[in-house]
Amino acid sequence: MVGSTVETYQTLLDSAKSETGLQDFGPDSFREGLEILVNALRKEAKLNPVGEKVVRERILGHLKQRLQVEHWYKAHPEIADESIIQPLIGISLPRTGSTALSFLLAEDPNARSLRQQQATAPCPPPCTLGDGLANDVQEAATTNKYGLKSHVPSATNGPAECQDLMALDFKSHIFQAFAQVPSYSRWLLDADLTSTYLYELRTLKLLQWNLPNQPWRLKCPTHLLFLQQLDTAFPDARFVMTHRDPTDVMRSVIDVYVDIVGRFTDHLDIPYLVQLNIEHWSVGMQRALAFRNGGQSQRFYDIHFSAMHSDPVKEVKNLYQWLGEPVSAEFTNGMKRWWAHNDQQRQQSPKSATPDYTLDQGHIRSLFADYNNQVATWTRQSAPAGSTP
Repeated sequence: MVGSTVETYQTLLDSAKSETGLQDFGPDSFREGLEILVNALRKEAKLNPVGEKVVRERILGHLKQRLQVEHWYKAHPEIADESIIQPLIGISLPRTGSTALSFLLAEDPNARSLRQQQATAPCPPPCTLGDGLANDVQEAATTNKYGLKSHVPSATNGPAECQDLMALDFKSHIFQAFAQVPSYSRWLLDADLTSTYLYELRTLKLLQWNLPNQPWRLKCPTHLLFLQQLDTAFPDARFVMTHRDPTDVMRSVIDVYVDIVGRFTDHLDIPYLVQLNIEHWSVGMQRALAFRNGGQSQRFYDIHFSAMHSDPVKEVKNLYQWLGEPVSAEFTNGMKRWWAHNDQQRQQSPKSATPDYTLDQGHIRSLFADYNNQVATWTRQSAPAGSTP
């Protein structure tokens, strides 16, 4: 945008170095995405002053954390010897109940979830903090300062998506959820995220360092688009997929984008956000089907959205039976307690106004036809009688 005060790519790099006193960003894989993103923010996003402040804080935060990750590895090269074994990764479409599932899984005392404060500030690593938490909580700070409401179950140190770890390589959907950056989004759709997932693996090793080696519970809808590259970094991962009617998903996720992006620009382009989400998620599902049907189906476990709401503890127990892992009484009680609390919070939350736009449901169904044809079979054991995928 003409007159934008978003800093240049090089100025942001220099600021991150100056503020940390560190120089080494590690491999250069992040630079292409950062440069494309910054150019899009400057020329396309039409950010208002609040938006410019938010995206600057976010970009600088990721750059500073990357510098610190490399600093910790230089001081402690043994971190690279950590093993991330058979993580369980949620790869569903957004708005399918995957966040609620991640909170239930986070109640397992014998597994390790990626926590919000660790995702936004992996440094200093948890082993150096004892029972304390990192001070630089970027996501929470953004939400508190700028009045963003939570669109999913949330907690200060609840489980987080992989978005912030992926953003360390500047290949993440998180940026297009904050600003209208068409050139970045087009580039991201066909980008190679191998380096992104290898850097996420590198960061997870740091987060696990000097702590008990427990199985990780991870999740991020973006993984749908890049499963081949995700598999390169996590070849023994197993996947859990939650399912919901794609027409309901598209309405819900577009509402989220409209609400968040609308806080940071005075020139909101709703038709663009509609097109963006339908394209990215339909392409993502096509790629996920190709991966899954290419000899990988045994690595997937499926949960229907309706079944999850009907009996969430039962669904998690069935998932754990598939994993071959026990569900303790402590885990069960924690899930019941969290679900009851979340149900109460959801009922008390005011409903947001529906944005003024229409969706071509027939077009959406045609884009997701292959998925809809398969999902009923996948969720046959999960879906309550009479429900539809």
